[in-house]
Amino acid sequence: MDKILLVDDERLIYDIIIRLLDNKNYELAYAKKGVEALTKIRNENFNLLILDIKLPDINGIELLKKIRELDVKSEVIVVTAYGYVDNAVKAMKMGAYDYIEKPFDNQKLSITIDKAIESYHLKEEVSELKKQIDETLHLKEKMGESKQIKRVLQQIDMVANKNVTVFFEGETGAGKDLAAKILHKKSNRRDGPFVAVDCGAIPETLFESELFGHVKGAFTNATSNKSGKFEQADGGILFLDEITNLPLNLQPKFLRAIQEREIYRLGSSKPCKVDVRIVVATNKNIKEEIENNNFRKDLFFRLHEFKIYIPNLKERRSDIPTIANYFLKKTNATFNESIKGISPEAMDKLLKYPWPGNVRELRNVIKRAVIHCDDDLIQPHHLKFISDEEVIEDENWRDSFFEKIDFSNSSLEDMLKRAEEIIIDEAIERADGTKVKAAKMLNISRWSIYRKTSPKDKD
Repeated sequence: MDKILLVDDERLIYDIIIRLLDNKNYELAYAKKGVEALTKIRNENFNLLILDIKLPDINGIELLKKIRELDVKSEVIVVTAYGYVDNAVKAMKMGAYDYIEKPFDNQKLSITIDKAIESYHLKEEVSELKKQIDETLHLKEKMGESKQIKRVLQQIDMVANKNVTVFFEGETGAGKDLAAKILHKKSNRRDGPFVAVDCGAIPETLFESELFGHVKGAFTNATSNKSGKFEQADGGILFLDEITNLPLNLQPKFLRAIQEREIYRLGSSKPCKVDVRIVVATNKNIKEEIENNNFRKDLFFRLHEFKIYIPNLKERRSDIPTIANYFLKKTNATFNESIKGISPEAMDKLLKYPWPGNVRELRNVIKRAVIHCDDDLIQPHHLKFISDEEVIEDENWRDSFFEKIDFSNSSLEDMLKRAEEIIIDEAIERADGTKVKAAKMLNISRWSIYRKTSPKDKD
């Protein structure tokens, strides 16, 4: 229901407007004075404000100025006495939607109110669309646009509003925590808290208290009651990174908490209901952890409702330039620098490095490069902490390449044809799906690529 605030010291005006709105889905609040109106505006959200220019305690123009200082998004209709249109003009310059002269025409006022409410919702839709576009562009800067990352984002969109546990897998530094935050922003719990727990950073003796909280006297130095991460995440998402570090003796309590949606603070026998969506991540092979009796099988099956794999950086090298430039922009702002970019030679060095530390390592490499940089561009010698011996293509490429070729029943001609297809596919990916660019990269005609690829790729 749309909410309207009328600010006018004449009760008769309120009675007239409440009758006008009788059959409409509007809720009308009332304030006689400007100070009273400001209090209501600070405490409630209104779609529309109807302000009388002449008030007992403050001029309507001054009131509108104070309202704009509060960054209120409400539309405003000003009401002025006949012959004082100059005040209305001032209000319009300050962003008022429209004005009405007293004595006003009831039908005209009703139509103006409807249009002002419609204008409010239109602005909200435009603002939300702009926000979504900005977030999309920001995501591309932070994560890249490779087909692997697009797949991750598609999976997040698929499951964002479904109340299932999401299990992120991937190497350390690949961006599992960022993916979890994106899931939170896209979910219907976006207005609730996002509480992250690094399971590898909590001493085993403190784990239960950190997750479930404790009551006063539960142990030495427990001088007061304390809420745990479950309670802190109530209504939102609890993200447990490196879940395989959860102590084995605590796993049954954790399993019960997520199944029953209630927890017991350490030292208390009173249950506490919690509404929490669980998201977890690991960089280990969880099936090996189960086989080694480090992780309960029943807990794994409860958590493993929807798995999303976060690819490591060497699996999506085409994202390196985008992410590197994003980190450069951020580091420039942090260090108050103005480095314009990364030279082609330095970028080539970044592209050929195997990145064992993934995106996290790339961020630190760019940060150190900015510190060492004495040029407008980051040059190869600013990357001296990456040794030349390390700047080679990942040696595992051979295994992944030949795994795609069938050696069992294929002739040499068939295997060469398959190898050509793999190389062309890789070139198209590095050219962002554009066949013409890929053809130039391989020094072949674009028609050669057209004949060997599907029509789904870009021209």
